[in-house]
Amino acid sequence: MTTAAIEAPAAAAGWPRSIVRRTLAAALALGVFVVDAFTPLQSAVAVLYVLVILIAAKVSRTDLLVTAAASAALTALAYAYMHGHENFGSATLRLIVSLSAIGIGTVLSQQNLKSTETLREQAQLLNLSHDMIFVRDAGGVIQFWNRGAETGYGWPAEQALGQVADDLLSTEYPVSRAEIERQLFRTSRWEGVLHQRTSSGAAIAVESRWVLERSGSGQPIRVLETHRDVSEREASHRALAQSERRYRRMFNASRIGLLQEDWSALRAELDRLTRDGEIDLPSYIEAHPDFLDRAKALVKITDINPAFLEITRWDSPKSVGSSLDNVLGEMDQTFAGSLIAFYRGDRFYEGETQIRGADGRRTPVIFGLTFPTVEEGLDGEVLAFVLDVTDRNEAQNALLAAQAELARAARVATLGELTASITHEVNQPLASIVTNGEAALRWLRRPQPDLVEVSTALARAIEEGKRASAIVRRIRSFLAKGSMRRDVLEGAELVQDAILLVERELSKMGVAIDLQLDPTAPKVIGDRVQLQQVIVNLAVNAGQAMADVGGGRLLVRALRNGSEHLAVTVADNGPGIDPANLERLFDPFFTTKEEGMGMGLAICRSTVEAHGGSLSVDSRLGDGARFTFTIPAA
Repeated sequence: MTTAAIEAPAAAAGWPRSIVRRTLAAALALGVFVVDAFTPLQSAVAVLYVLVILIAAKVSRTDLLVTAAASAALTALAYAYMHGHENFGSATLRLIVSLSAIGIGTVLSQQNLKSTETLREQAQLLNLSHDMIFVRDAGGVIQFWNRGAETGYGWPAEQALGQVADDLLSTEYPVSRAEIERQLFRTSRWEGVLHQRTSSGAAIAVESRWVLERSGSGQPIRVLETHRDVSEREASHRALAQSERRYRRMFNASRIGLLQEDWSALRAELDRLTRDGEIDLPSYIEAHPDFLDRAKALVKITDINPAFLEITRWDSPKSVGSSLDNVLGEMDQTFAGSLIAFYRGDRFYEGETQIRGADGRRTPVIFGLTFPTVEEGLDGEVLAFVLDVTDRNEAQNALLAAQAELARAARVATLGELTASITHEVNQPLASIVTNGEAALRWLRRPQPDLVEVSTALARAIEEGKRASAIVRRIRSFLAKGSMRRDVLEGAELVQDAILLVERELSKMGVAIDLQLDPTAPKVIGDRVQLQQVIVNLAVNAGQAMADVGGGRLLVRALRNGSEHLAVTVADNGPGIDPANLERLFDPFFTTKEEGMGMGLAICRSTVEAHGGSLSVDSRLGDGARFTFTIPAA
């Protein structure tokens, strides 16, 4: 019967193992002593004290030494009792053999105890690790299972020991197990990521390191496996990879041109400039014109999507190169603004420029730049969005041309309404020319020609001719066809010339004109014809609104509005505008006239807005209407 079989019932009864082992050792030692001292056996029975020593060694080092000393004393006592009167002989030899066995057993047990304590300390260190560590033999059977493994996998050591590791953990290898074993036997170590399952069935990814222990002859004995749960890291890596794939798909599939640029070198240069304190970058750029070229050279293009290649007609990103100059060229005026926005810490900058294509042609584009913050860890990565606006510009130009043509048609229609007034304006100076010419002839045909009167009559004829020419010139200018001009115009003169075109027609309607021109009215930049059309349309509309009102009065005023605008007001004392129509008054094709087109006021507003101004109306029923437009001063 083994000592383990003897210890088991006592341990089951709740006795401490140390007491059970000490009791067993004492009983065995007593039995050996009785046999050795009181029986006539002629063999070295005292050698059995080695068993007592082995049992005591399992308790503690102190128990081992005490038991060894007691065993040696009992052996000597039994020898003295049985053979004390004999001379040196076989009994004495058996005593020496027994004491030698006890000594050797003690020494070996002490060494074994020391080795056991060392292993226990090493196992304790492994238990302190948060990693999941176990030891298995060459067949995969688990021999050691640390606390980290208990926590990580969920199986206590009692359940894990003796199990085949691969079966217990349902291990999935990145390559075949045979290939891993070959590498392990060849190099005595292996590293990789495994997928395993815990006691709850949860799947985890572990970073695994294997170390192989060999025997003196080089044969594999056991393998130490260290595992670290990297499930969260793997999930983060998968999410990052998925995000990168999504970004790459969006980057390549976008119909908007995209450029990924590296501004980190430019950031370093700006940091160098501001090392001694903040600088006024716009002033610095103005004082150092070459800085923009150096800054632009520091920006590198790192990626280009297919849509940008299509816009610029390049074959590949490699043909574009990494320099921003290859794209922007020397004519670009927007880089300074983007550089200042980057230095200021703005998150976004947008503008409109032209980029150079593979064939040298320049393409108009709208662009936007996104500037990541330092906190995002992407301080140098700038993403540029580029949208080709060639079609938009062509459509806009076509729209402006159509609008100009429509405005000219409206002017023709307006002059059609003023035909009688224009005819009268032209006939007046023509009649005066004829009258003065006839008078000059009469003075010449007298017996004594009066040259002074002739000269006076001819001078009056010339003045009337100039007047007629001016009227025709104003009408021709009003009907002129062409693109919008940008001329410097006197505000007061602009208004006065426009009113001259409608003065006669308004007079026929019984409308008195009150023209108030501020001599300090500012100059403006714009198209004389288009602005005069606005004033004429507003004046004619006001006259028609007052046609049925006796004593109609039209107020036309041009004055300085603050220091930055010219304000022109056309006000009447007609019936006013229905409040229900005020919001729709400037809508195209909206009209309250039976034969109206509904385009006059819409053209007026678009013309004023094209000059950077605004047109508004204020009206109350029974109290007339007041139209006011403002234009920035030159």
